[in-house]
Amino acid sequence: MTSSTTLPETSQIWRRNLLVCALGSFTTIVGMTLILPILPLYVRDLGASDAAAVTLWSGIAYAATFFTAALTAPLWGHLGDRFGRKPMLIRASLGMAIGMSLIGLAQDITQLVLLRLLAGLLSGYASGSTILVAAQTPKERSAWALGVLASAIMAGNIAGPLLGGTLAQVIGVQGAFLATGGLIFIAFLGTTIFLKENRKPRTKTPALKRASSWNEVHHKLPVLALLSLSTLLMFATISVEPIITEHIRSLTGTTDNVAIYAAVVFALTALGTILSGPSLGKLADRIGHMQILAVSLIAATVLLAAQSFAADLVTFAILRFLTGIALGGITPTVVATIRRLVPDTSVGLVLGYNVSAQYIGQVTGPILAGWLGGVAGTGTVFLGTAIVTALSLVTTIAIRRNFRQQLAEPAPSQGKLST
Repeated sequence: MTSSTTLPETSQIWRRNLLVCALGSFTTIVGMTLILPILPLYVRDLGASDAAAVTLWSGIAYAATFFTAALTAPLWGHLGDRFGRKPMLIRASLGMAIGMSLIGLAQDITQLVLLRLLAGLLSGYASGSTILVAAQTPKERSAWALGVLASAIMAGNIAGPLLGGTLAQVIGVQGAFLATGGLIFIAFLGTTIFLKENRKPRTKTPALKRASSWNEVHHKLPVLALLSLSTLLMFATISVEPIITEHIRSLTGTTDNVAIYAAVVFALTALGTILSGPSLGKLADRIGHMQILAVSLIAATVLLAAQSFAADLVTFAILRFLTGIALGGITPTVVATIRRLVPDTSVGLVLGYNVSAQYIGQVTGPILAGWLGGVAGTGTVFLGTAIVTALSLVTTIAIRRNFRQQLAEPAPSQGKLST
């Protein structure tokens, strides 16, 4: 939907859709992040005995969801272009409700990995919501709307680990997954009943229309460079998460209350992102997205390296909170830059590619982190991730230097960009 078709009735529709997508994304992200503090515990319950096996299988199980999600994201994006994005959100919420419930019934590690693969095949609610909101919201309000949606997603990242750690203590790990399936089912009902999508008349040649959409992107090289950067950034963001619980166990020397401790650490990281995200976004609009991205990456690199040397849980938790603040200026700036580089007709397609690029990082990060943590210790994972953020910083500087002119040129029907 273009801004030229944004009539008063449509204006009310996009606001209501934003509310539905924000609540639905919060709920589904709670379900996805609930697994973070309890996954290593679940892997132990399902048969892994030593620390190396726990970290490796936790990484594999965590990455499995994003592997199938990366493979199917272009398909869901194509079907969304053809049949509407609401059906894709309904599919994702119902599929995730079923998938998360089934994970709670796994009998061994193999079943856990297979069910995580299934969950990725059926997922995609938050990413689908991002595309829907970006496409339907008037351009002059898109940054604010995407910020609201991002805050809901971050709030889910806070509530999920806390809920997972609490439920694991109260009703057990398997019960936590079953309860989460029920929670996501509520998102399915809300999306089905309340979301309304105003779609353009469908063409008779959707395949040709989809092909021309990429052709309408004038600045292909910087967009492709930013997609590559998204992979690196998501690799750095996600890689440490599956091993944090095991790292906390090594810091405390006991498994007592480790799920609760891990939940608090995950929540502190997400809280830092929530607190910094809106402010860094406003600052980026004023002085340039790439500048804020570079500064954020410098901070994240230093903080991740410092976590490798944290000697106690309190210091580690503080560093994770500060890392969350740095992360608040990373992914949103990349998405905002991509959004402003492409015309309205290509928003869904290009942001769909960005989702796939992020999933590649979400697959490779946890697997490599799990392997490195098992071989060299969990502390080395933070050093390795710091190297990746440093590489992302170099990439950011190269993009800004080599594509300065393209970043400054407005895409069709858009204003001048901040670089």
